[in-house]
This record gives sequence, C-alpha cells and structure tokens, in this order.
Amino acid sequence: MRDVAERALDEAVAAGASYADCRVVVRTVQTLEVKNGRVARVALSDDEGVGVRVVVDGGWGFAGVDRIDAGEAEEAVRRAVRIARAGARLRSAPVRLAAVAAVTGEDRTPVVIDPFSVSLERKLEVLLAADAAMARVPEVRVRDSSLEFVREHRLFASTEGARVDQTIVESGGGMDATATSDDEVQTRSHPNSFGRHQLCAGWEAIEEMALPEHGERIAGEAAALLTAPPCPSGRMTLILDATQAALQVHESCGHPTELDRVLGDEAAFAGTSFLLPEMLGSFRYGSEKVTLVADATAPGGLGTFGWDDEGVPAERTVLVDQGVFRGYLSSRETAAVLDRQSSGTMRAWGWSRQPLIRMTNINLEPGDSSLEEMIAGTEHGVYLETNRSWSIDDRRLNFQFGCQNGWEIRDGRRVGLVRNPLYRGITPEFWGSCDAVAGPDEWRMWGVVNCGKGEPMQIMHVGHGAAPCRFRDVSVGPA
Repeated sequence: MRDVAERALDEAVAAGASYADCRVVVRTVQTLEVKNGRVARVALSDDEGVGVRVVVDGGWGFAGVDRIDAGEAEEAVRRAVRIARAGARLRSAPVRLAAVAAVTGEDRTPVVIDPFSVSLERKLEVLLAADAAMARVPEVRVRDSSLEFVREHRLFASTEGARVDQTIVESGGGMDATATSDDEVQTRSHPNSFGRHQLCAGWEAIEEMALPEHGERIAGEAAALLTAPPCPSGRMTLILDATQAALQVHESCGHPTELDRVLGDEAAFAGTSFLLPEMLGSFRYGSEKVTLVADATAPGGLGTFGWDDEGVPAERTVLVDQGVFRGYLSSRETAAVLDRQSSGTMRAWGWSRQPLIRMTNINLEPGDSSLEEMIAGTEHGVYLETNRSWSIDDRRLNFQFGCQNGWEIRDGRRVGLVRNPLYRGITPEFWGSCDAVAGPDEWRMWGVVNCGKGEPMQIMHVGHGAAPCRFRDVSVGPA
C-alpha cells in the first residue's frame, strides 16, 4: 500500500501537480439477516482500490482504480491530471487550501472482541433467538433481524508529507417487528429504526444491544399500537427519546453546518443551509440548554477516526454553544474561504469517491435533567420514541418527523400509548423551546448508517450522541 501511494504521488508531481493526495483502501463487510425464522442472508464482500486527487493549474482532478497496483495508480493520476487541467479553465479562482501540519502515524478502532473472529454459528444464534422472542406475539407477521460488521484499512499520503495509516472496525445490529390487523400496520424496532444501530467497536457492542432480550417487548408494543388511540393534536410539550433526538440533531444541525452547502458548492439531497457566515458568533440557534459539538474523538462513534481524508487530525469543534451558533463542519478548501483552519470533516465512501464534508459525531451535550423528571414536570404532552419518517426543506428550516411509538402525558404521568405521532417545527424556534436535556447517565452514542450526500451518491456512516430532551409549545398531531 505504501509503495503504491508513493509511486502515485511521484507521478503527480512529475505531471505538474501543485498538490496531490492518495488514499489506498481495503474494505471487508459481513452481513447476516434472519427473517421470519429463516436465515435470509449471509454475505461477505471485499473491496480494494486507490483514489487520487490532484491540483493542477488551480483546478481539482480525481480518479480511482479498483486494484492496488502501482502501474494502475499512476494511470489514475494521469487521468486526474487531465481532468484538473480541463476543469481549471472553468474556475473563477484557483484552489486555495488552509494550512495543515504534515502528520504521520497509525490509528485503530479499539475493540475487545474482533467481530470477524466470532463464528457464523454464534452470530446466527443471536439473530434466531431474537426472532424467536418476537414470534411469541401472534399479531406480529413480519420479523426481521440483522447484523453487520465492517473492517476498513486505509492509507493516506500527500505531497505535503502526510503519511497516516488507520483501521476502522464497526459492529452493528438491529431488529424490527411488524404487526398487522385488518386496517392497520405498525412496526417497532430495537435499538433503532432503519435496519440497525452501529458503532465503531467490536462484538462487545452486539452483546450490549441484547437483541433477544428486547424481542418480545418490541413485538408486544407493535401489537398494542394496532388498537392504540391516535396521537393527540395541538400545541403541547414534546419529549423525545435519545434515538429521535439523535436524528433531529442530524437533520437540523448536522447538515446545515456543512460549510460546502453554505457556500453553494453542494446542494444535492440534503439541500443548502440557513446558517450563513455572518451569523457566526451571534445567531441564537437554540436555548441555553443546547450545546452541540462535532467530535471525531468520541469513543464508539461512527464518525470517530484518527485523521480525515485530507490528513487533518480528528478534533472536537463546538457548533452551538449554549444556544449560540459558533462553528461549521469544514474542509481545507472551504475553511480557507473564511480564513479558518479545517475542522477535519472531509470523508469519502471508499476509494472510488472523492472526499466531501461529512458529519463526524454531531453530539447534543448532556444536561442536568432526566427522562423521569421531564415527564413529572409535564402537564400535558407526548413522549415519542424511535423515528418512523422525516421531511425537511432544502434550507434545513421547516421540518416534520413521525415516530413509531408515542405516550400521552397528563399531570406528570404517562397515561397511555398513542399511535402514528408526528411533530413539526422551524429549526431555531424548535431548539429555542428546549428547556431540558437528560444527563450523562442517559446519554448514548447512536449510529446513523444511511446518510446520503453527493452525486454520485455516497452513503456515509455518522454518529450522534444524545439523551432524552424536552421542548415546550410544539405542534403535535397524528400522521
């Protein structure tokens, strides 16, 4: 890997590049799925390749090759150089990169048990046990459980002297129970919706999820939702569980703080942003209870690494400090526009894609309350669990979210299950209404495995630390 990278950089310099970097990536993914008592899928895939970026005549060029071969990598460099020269003619200004110290080193996700050392029999045993637990509830017609394990080894080298080698290991799992009646369909998930919850960790993360122990509970909740009354409608107090709080952070803080969207360089899929540079340091994004950070050093997060894909070391960046907007997710190029340093958030999905500004671990910092205290202090409201649907406009302002599970609260107590709950709001008004966040004991890191951005599309894994939180005077109703 190192020889291939060095040869690619030498070729880039010889071809006239003022800057070049090379990523050599080897990725292994194992997936297992059990559906309705049967093994539906067992798969192991391997992928490797080289991606190179160059700056020539002030323009960017990128190319890749699907094998780790020095000659092929040199040819990829020559293609990237041709692309850069052609693109440079259309640029209004040459590429300018914020300075970064040349770094060398190695980093590996700390794991207690290597997930690839655990037998297939043991992994399927967990999934079949979870399936059997869900099957105890007769109203549940579809039972689905899965595991995924990732190991990615990547080497980054640049003409500025960076040489970093890192291996990232992920372990994830989840299950869904879908209950049906003649006129209703309801699904409950654990630990999170949309397939699974994932962390940068080993097999120990799967053991902690305890999938079989939660199977009958979520199946029972799915069945109970079939006959539960609709969510009440009106403006009321809203309490979110940690999983839904994490997705709220993702959509209404993570994406709008991506600086390439703010500058108009990227607008696909997740849109642009309302958080303009002149708002830095003064705009009130939320209440004093709201502090949000981008922390690529947080243990276990899917956005945790040693260095990003520009060789910038992982760091913790404050985005919102006690409600005030303070920072962006940036690259070396976008940071230079604001005369700042990169926040180290450039990441690519594999060797075949060029890096984009992506979320790392965007975390809502813990507060000093608790879920039970929030419920006890609520006269009338709802407590919502686990995302079901979401929609947000292209500036990340107006949104609505649906959840799988809801509990109506009256006079400080949960009085009953409600189905198809939905809430809506405007980002700064919504976060401005936050009056409580649970403390460290209820704060957890959550993994989002379906964050899309870019064309061609890149599906990135990102992390969000969150705890239950409460919002006053929110529009709530049935979906």
